[in-house]
Amino acid sequence: MPDSALAGCAICVVADRRAGDLAVALERRGATVQRAPALSILPAADDELLLERSRELVAQPPDTVVVTTGVGLRGWMDAVHERDLHPELTHALSQARFIARGPKAHGAIQQAGFFADWVASTETSAEVAEHLIARGVEGERIAVQHHGAGSDGLDELLTAHGATVVPLIVYRWGPPPDAGLVRRSAEQAASGAVDALLFTSAPGAAEWLRIAEIAGSLAAIRRRAESRRLLLAAVGPITAAPLRDAGLRTAVAARGRLGSLVRCVVEHFAAGAPFATTAAGALEVRSGGALIGDRFVPLSPASAGVLGALFDARGSVLSREELGRVLPRGGQSPHAVEMAVARLRVALGDRRAVTTVVKRGYRLALDERL
Repeated sequence: MPDSALAGCAICVVADRRAGDLAVALERRGATVQRAPALSILPAADDELLLERSRELVAQPPDTVVVTTGVGLRGWMDAVHERDLHPELTHALSQARFIARGPKAHGAIQQAGFFADWVASTETSAEVAEHLIARGVEGERIAVQHHGAGSDGLDELLTAHGATVVPLIVYRWGPPPDAGLVRRSAEQAASGAVDALLFTSAPGAAEWLRIAEIAGSLAAIRRRAESRRLLLAAVGPITAAPLRDAGLRTAVAARGRLGSLVRCVVEHFAAGAPFATTAAGALEVRSGGALIGDRFVPLSPASAGVLGALFDARGSVLSREELGRVLPRGGQSPHAVEMAVARLRVALGDRRAVTTVVKRGYRLALDERL
């Protein structure tokens, strides 16, 4: 049965591959999920260069196979299946040492019927290179399956130490399927219309950041992430790097897997999200409403916007004009603000939760005893 750990949370998945799996897992926990893939994956099933190099490996089997991504190895196996080359390639790779650049690559190696001799704990090409060079690669034939962004200098480094490298680019990154959707996701992250964004690749994170900067949303996103009212979560440290380099507070899944990424999100909203103790009780703000104790209260966009602004003010008074700017159409009349506040009080179940300060505006009534 679905639980409600993420009730009222709007979550955006900034990914193309396996976005459906993430969405299902999050929706089971009560979240509303939208997708805004910052890049598309261009498969290489018809890439003649990939097939030509696969045939080279059949003719001259490699000593070592480096697998950098799970999706890449699966894509490679799918491509050779489609060309009836799979039995010959599997036989050619059967005596090779397999090196995995992290747990997802390791899992794909096992799924393909091979054994991983070594797995990089940091999930970096630099650690893979360090391991291989320390072991010695002179005279070796090494097949390197790359991710969509290319070799990261790994081919050149191994070649410089005497190896013969056969590079295999199994998929490439393409433009976002809908650039407007990506821009809107950045604007929503800045405005408070989403509670979390999830990233599964470093190139995707970098492209999303580029679009967010063009949209003029990055400063507000940085403030919301720093306050922990917006969760930016990455599947691993490599994926998180562009976000952290941009100065964005970013959570990283513990094990580099999608299940771990889901747990990271649940744990944040269960224990890491900010809350305030008010006259109505312990209160946490989500884009779709408010969590008061263990009770979720859905709110209209107007009431949710007003509550979010008052929550961020932490007991300071906000004028009607300031609150008017956070209403869905912005700059509305004082009457529209008064109506939004009235509805908010009714929804929270305690009129004392939002205090009227005569001739000044409104404030969230915090419990001064704590």
